[in-house]
Parts: sequence; C-alpha cells; structure tokens
Amino acid sequence: MATQRITKGSLAIDKILFDFIENEALPVAKLDSDTYWKNFEQVVLDLTPKNKALLARRDELQAKIDDWHKNNAYELSSYKNFLTEIGYLEPIVADFEISTQNVDDEIATIAGAQLVVPVRNARYALNAGNARWGSLYDALYGFDVIPETDGAEKGKGYNPVRGAKVVAFAKNFLDETFPLADGSHADVTSYTIKDGKLSAKIDDKVTTLTENKVVGYNGTPDNPREIILKNNGLHVIIQIDPESPIGKDDKAGVKDVVLESAVTTIQDLEDSVAAVDAEEKVEGYRNWLGLMKGDLSETLEKNGKTITRTLNADRTYTDLNGNAKTLHGRSVMLLRNVGHLMTNPAILVGGEEIFEGIMDALITPMLSAVDIRGENTLRNSRTGSMYIVKPKMHGSDEVAFAVELFSRAEEAIGLPKNSLKMGIMDEERRTSANLKNCIAQARERTIFINTGFMDRTGDEIHTAMHAGAFVRKGEIKGQAWFGAYEERNVSIGLKAGLRGKAQIGKGMWPKPDELADMYRTKIEHPQAGANCAWVPSPSGAVIHAIHYHKCNVMNRQEELARLATPSLDDLLTIPLATNTNWTADEKRRELENNCQGILGYVVRWVDLGIGCSKVPDINNVGLMEDRATLRISSQHVANWLAHGIVTADEVWDTLKRMAKVVDEQNKDDPAYRPMSADFDNNIAFVAADLIFKGATEPSGYTEPLLHKARLKLKGYQGD
Repeated sequence: MATQRITKGSLAIDKILFDFIENEALPVAKLDSDTYWKNFEQVVLDLTPKNKALLARRDELQAKIDDWHKNNAYELSSYKNFLTEIGYLEPIVADFEISTQNVDDEIATIAGAQLVVPVRNARYALNAGNARWGSLYDALYGFDVIPETDGAEKGKGYNPVRGAKVVAFAKNFLDETFPLADGSHADVTSYTIKDGKLSAKIDDKVTTLTENKVVGYNGTPDNPREIILKNNGLHVIIQIDPESPIGKDDKAGVKDVVLESAVTTIQDLEDSVAAVDAEEKVEGYRNWLGLMKGDLSETLEKNGKTITRTLNADRTYTDLNGNAKTLHGRSVMLLRNVGHLMTNPAILVGGEEIFEGIMDALITPMLSAVDIRGENTLRNSRTGSMYIVKPKMHGSDEVAFAVELFSRAEEAIGLPKNSLKMGIMDEERRTSANLKNCIAQARERTIFINTGFMDRTGDEIHTAMHAGAFVRKGEIKGQAWFGAYEERNVSIGLKAGLRGKAQIGKGMWPKPDELADMYRTKIEHPQAGANCAWVPSPSGAVIHAIHYHKCNVMNRQEELARLATPSLDDLLTIPLATNTNWTADEKRRELENNCQGILGYVVRWVDLGIGCSKVPDINNVGLMEDRATLRISSQHVANWLAHGIVTADEVWDTLKRMAKVVDEQNKDDPAYRPMSADFDNNIAFVAADLIFKGATEPSGYTEPLLHKARLKLKGYQGD
C-alpha cells in the first residue's frame, strides 16, 4: 500500500510525520505551519545538491585510493604524498582557539561519565536523563565490582554479607576522596555541620575532613539527613536515616552514598536506533520533544507493580551560609542526529527521499525550541543552547556543510545565532587526519569531540581495503595508528582551546555486566585527558564516576596541553598483517567470532527494530552492539575475502553455522524468529550478505543495506 502523503510545495511528507509536526511540535514551538514548511522546503532545495556533491567527493577519493593500492606497494612517504596530491590530506590551518559561548557547565567544565541511549525507547531515555545521580550501594550490590565470593553471592533476597562488603567499599571511597584528619568514615558514629565544616564523631573524639569539601546539607546542622560534598567538580551525597533497613545497621545511620554520575547523556537518533521510516522517526522525535518539554513519561511493570517513570526534579540543599541552593536533577542531554549519507522515505523532495541529516536538523531544533527559549520547567540547557552530536563526517568540508546546515536551521526556525552547538565525532579517517581543520570550521559551535574506535576502525579497513590483509580484529587496537588516533584527538582538541569550553570524549565500555573490569581499566580515559567517556548503563555511570574523583581531568588536560601532538605518520600507518600464515583453526575462529556478532546484531535490527542492545558474543558474554560494531566486523571479513585469506564458501558456511548459534542464544525470546529454519527466505539472514558488499558499499557503512532489509520486512513498496 502506498504511503499517505501531504504535499507542501515540492515536499511530499508522510502523514504520520506531518501530523506529529502539525499537532504536537509546531504548537509547542509557537511556529506558523505555512512559514515553517516554506522555510523547510527552501533549505532542502538549497542544500541537497551540496550534500550530494560531498558524497560524490567521498567516492572520488576512495576510488583514487583503491587504484593507488592496487598499483603500489604501501610505503608511508609515497602514500602521504599521494594523499596530499589528491586533497585527502588538507593544508593545516593556522593555530586558533574555539570561541563557543553559552555552554552549560556540565559540558564546559565538569568531567564525568556520559551515557548513550536510543531515544526511540522512552524508558531508556528517561533512565538516562535521570542518571545524573546514582546510588553507589545499588551499583555495587548489583554488579561484579563486589565479587560473589566468601558468602557474598547476590542471590534472590538481600544478602547481609554482600551488603557489608558494599558498605565497606563505599566507606573506603569516602576515605580516599574525603579523608578525615583522624580515623575512617567506617568508624564514624555521627556527622554534624559545625562552623562551616563537617564534623565526624568517632568514639569520644571529633574530627573533620582534611580538606573542607563539604558544600551543604539537608536537615539541620546538628542532625543532617544529607551531607553534600564536592570533589573535582562532582558532588557526593551521604544520606543518613537510622530508621531505614540499611541505615539501622550503620554506626552513623548512613543508608546510602549517592554519586553525581552521568553528567551528560547522548540521546541517540543514529547508531543506537533503527529508524527507517516516518513511523520510527516519529517515535524518536516525540520522545525528544517530551524530554525538552519535561513531560515525557513511561508506564511499566516492575517487581509486579505498575510504575510511571518521569524526569527527576532538581535537588535542593542548604549551603554553609544557610542559603537555599539547587543542584541540577538531570543529566544534560545532547542529541545525536544522523550524518550526511542516509536518506529516509519520511519526506520526498522532487520524488527523491530526503537526506535524513537535513531532515533531523530542520526538525529536532524545532522540538528543542521550548528549552532553548527557557519556556519549560525542567530545563535541559540553562544557557539557551541545543547540543547536537554530528556523526560520520569526512574532512573539514563536511563539517563546514554541517555548520551551514545548522545556521540555516536557526534561521528557518527563528532561533538565536549559534544556539545550535556541534559535537564532532572523530570516527572517520579523513576527519582524524584533518581534525584541526575540522574543528576550525565549527570554532563558534564546537562543544564536543569524541573518538569512536569501532567506526574509526571500520573506516580504516575500508579506506585501505586493497592495501593488504589486516591483522586479526583483536590485534587492531594494539597497532601504532590507534594510539596516535586517541592521543592526537586529545592533543589537537586541547590546542584548539577546548579545555573549559567543550568535552573531549572517549568511547564505550562494551560489557555492561562486567563492571569490575571497567572499574579496573576505564580510569585510563580521564587519565588520557578525556573529560567524558561513554558508559552503557546508569550503574556503569556510577562506577565510572569514581574515576573522576581519582583523576582531576582539568589538571590532567593542563599537563597534556604542553606536550607535542603525536605524529601524523603513526596515524597513517596501516595495520596490515606482516605474516598472513594463520592456521586453519585461527582463521575459523576469527570468522566465527565476526559472523556470530554480525548475525546476532543484524537479526535484532531487521526483525525487531532494535538498533542497540546487549548481544551475546560467541562465548555468551553480553556485548553492547550497534552499527559501529557491525561495520568493523563486516569490513574485517570483507578485507580477508578481498585478499584470499578466506573464501566466500567458507564465509557462507560459517554464517549458517553461526545462525544456529544465534538462534539458540535467542530461543527464550518469544519475539525472535529463527534464521536457520529457512536461510534463503529469512530477510535478516540474507541481509548479512552486506559482508560481500563491504568493499563497495559507501565507506563500508552498513546502514543502507539494513534500512533496505527492514523496509522490505515492513512491506514498504515505495511511492
């Protein structure tokens, strides 16, 4: 059945999207319908040819690089000269510092964990928005930071042995972060606020903090219910209630330690979601509008009870001078729009699908207008800004196009100049190699740069597809290019003046159930100078928040800014295998690992419309998977196919064997449809042939083929 559309000039808008904008969005934004659609159409007509030209430039450069590798053995010096000649490497701009203004402290000066969630899922979106504050006790009790040994198993009911270990861990955290001049928080029998300081009674003596990091309290100074502490820009709240189930067993009546955790959150319309048409785009748009209005809610069943989840209010407390103070109750939310590549049938222009990135830029700021103008109660930005993360841009010309798009969107919607701020995802090779130039193009809007290892690796493989066989996937992170990529990102960002004005971010922890490993290792991110790093859950944010108390990121950035920027040579050193004589068993295991991960993700994306989820790997370890992980796995197999390391028959055989593994892993999901029952007619399984198209698909992206498969499954016939 053909899609029902509403015509506005040369635009043909899916009625589902049109009705949402007309009935829900425009009234909140206080915009006139005819004017909005007229402006919308003009921006689309003006910028669509420019978007097409940028994509053609990608293809042109890739074709030249492919030809060079087919005709030349890789050698760094000649390779760099070639990349310069074709314009892949840009002349480096003069030194500068960004001039972004009206940036909230959570982005400019506060270092902390950052959640990334699919905005199509209202429950996840609300959980993330509310993850600004998290219980350390709950995060420790529910996950493996506290091992289930020596009687500390989680079990079905409360385990007092485990509970005691949780409390001991938390008190040790307080000792390390807010040390007492004499004694331990574990031995405190009461806390009071006296003479502007925190007093702690231990037996018959009274001691105070070695540094006065207390900022306020709730209750009374003599009997505080909450003690608000602050370290490295982050708050910690000691909650006291001797009558509570936990507090009654604590010497000081402490019932919990609450950490300021996910300071910022990326609500995602891109890699974490599957949104192939108006119906699915509107789900995401509607949730974002609800977040900006502050009235998004979700009713769900939990522990046999029906609960309604909403956004948290702000927190209040009394400061040391007796004044009422407010702490922001929610994570400051950024919205990741779609990049420049994809189109979407939600709107046709001249009979062609609109570029989805243009559509996002003309709709999502309109949904945010209520927050930008401060016309809501639960404000996201208190500075009148909207924070848009822009992914998958290749080089500075594409950043310049995004800047033009943002400017045109502001004009079309009637928003102040530069109110739309830009987060630049450094996840494509041409952006990494020209990062300084990219930031320069958005110097008035930049609030964020972030390394994305998976997409960046996928583009590394695709760009150098014909240079030779790459090392095994697990070894790629240990190659010279990766260290240069991560270090150059921080260095270039700091030298461009991001410190104190913008975030420099690091990538996702992929194992949401294995937070003990995260706790042991993810401190590397703040130590590397990143003032935000991605976590997969609110509990993960709580645990990662501890790292920002251990490492003062602002001080670390000041140290790193004085160091020289790592060489471009290492960044351009392609991670090719020097010895491809892998055993048959090694190749089999590499294929199985890649193919199982590909199928585990693709089947949920195509059949269920789930763009990001915890997918069991071949060893049944749950990994957070999105399109970036799919891109690297499919590109790696495509590379080995291109160089004869494996054959097409071996790949298909592995896919069929791994389909049965994935079917078994999902057998308890009533919504799951097995692939192995009918390989030839299972749309999700057939979509895995994206492996064989990996060398020719634009930049090795998987989105076009995934969208095509899901639209087919949904019965979309086109117009």
